Amino acid sequence: MKSLLAALFAILFLSGGTACVGQHEELAEKLLRLRADSKWNLITSIPLKFDAHHTQGLVKVDSFFYMTAVEVTEWPKKYEKPEGKFDRDVGKGAGHVFKFDIKGNLISDILVGAGDVYHPGGIDYDGKYIWIPVTEYRPNSFSIIYRLDPRTMQVTEVTRYPESLGAIIHNTDKNTLVAANWGARKFYTWKLAKSGHVKKDIGAPDRSGVENPSFYIAFQDCKYLGNNLMLGSGHESVKIDSLTFRFGGWEIFDLNDFRPRRQIPIKLWSPTGASMLNNPCAVESIKDGIRAYFVPDDDEKATLFVYDVEVGALR
Repeated sequence: MKSLLAALFAILFLSGGTACVGQHEELAEKLLRLRADSKWNLITSIPLKFDAHHTQGLVKVDSFFYMTAVEVTEWPKKYEKPEGKFDRDVGKGAGHVFKFDIKGNLISDILVGAGDVYHPGGIDYDGKYIWIPVTEYRPNSFSIIYRLDPRTMQVTEVTRYPESLGAIIHNTDKNTLVAANWGARKFYTWKLAKSGHVKKDIGAPDRSGVENPSFYIAFQDCKYLGNNLMLGSGHESVKIDSLTFRFGGWEIFDLNDFRPRRQIPIKLWSPTGASMLNNPCAVESIKDGIRAYFVPDDDEKATLFVYDVEVGALR
């Protein structure tokens, strides 16, 4: 019975739409109508048939998924006391971009990053390219921004910046890149030239960043929604004595003033106890609502969870 349901979902999935530019306005309108009591329905869960390492960002392009992940071979070690602006060493690892199908089969695996810059983050697809930030595995460090052509899997370096960038979107209305730093406490914006490269340096991080006024969640993955709106997806944790409570949510941000337009708690957890918003998230508009894709767990436990959420009328 389970295999039959999976097969039926694959047929419906392959005949459905793609989360890209043409659906931006429709998707944004539906997201702005979500409430804390919106009903989420689990459609299917698909174990990934490869070592996904530490999952990071996710987009769906046609019938395939593209997911960033960091493979850590030596975890960064905390210093006894800060050394300059750093609280830890760089560790060792490799950044991956996985392409896989709806059955969890790995189609392609390419490496991104250079040297100590091996931690890819949240990603965005603009209808042509997938935009990817890769940083050192520590805050206040250094990042490289890439764009990936999903048709050819060719990666092109766009720019480098002396800050830890954890997620990025392409604002196609203003032709700018907007990136969030470690913990999404600041946002940075670059104007793109027609060539797809950054027009000019935006300056040092301490002078050019715009503060995030919201402390609801730490963004892990972001998506551009059109009309200068951005979806921030992430999670937060609260410690009470020896207990830690983890929760996730979405925020729709207005890129004109970098303030949230709507905050939506998402009360979903994986069987491991991780919030569904732990890291990668992709979202698209469907006929009767919104479909979301989550990969909250790492390594051999990595599973693609597919949820539909009903969209109610505005109150």
